[in-house]
Amino acid sequence: MVRWRQAMALCGRIAYTLPMLWVKALHIVFIASWFAGLFYLPRIYVNLAMVTPGSLAERARLLMMARKLLRFTTLLAIPAVGLGLWLWLGWGIGRGPGNGWMHAKLFFVVLALGYHHACGVLLRRFEADQNRRSHRWFRWFNEVPVLLLLATVVLVVVKPF
Repeated sequence: MVRWRQAMALCGRIAYTLPMLWVKALHIVFIASWFAGLFYLPRIYVNLAMVTPGSLAERARLLMMARKLLRFTTLLAIPAVGLGLWLWLGWGIGRGPGNGWMHAKLFFVVLALGYHHACGVLLRRFEADQNRRSHRWFRWFNEVPVLLLLATVVLVVVKPF
């Protein structure tokens, strides 16, 4: 089985076996779930930026929601990235000549991880009451994961290079 998979990878074709399809399906589910968190977390930041001074209960509730969502989103990102690495390094998807799309996809994955990290930095600023950004800035910030997901999906499906 290993030789067959290696031979198919060298030919630029992947042997679509049942285990590989399970890994791919789980990768897609974890990616979708991770991005759902990345879509919603900045919406909480929009609301946090709009909290009126002195509204301590509302601020505390939004901070708690953001903390829990960031923690859960991080737990989803780990298997999403791990399964993607398994598909790439273990099954050979995107390896070999004619797979420049994979390099571009990995660039956007790194950007998504950076965005995820930036969400954590912003949460720590809110917790320390050091946010200086407006709700409008967070509305624009909220559009970044949409663009990252769009670029990644186009690269994976269309494979333009």
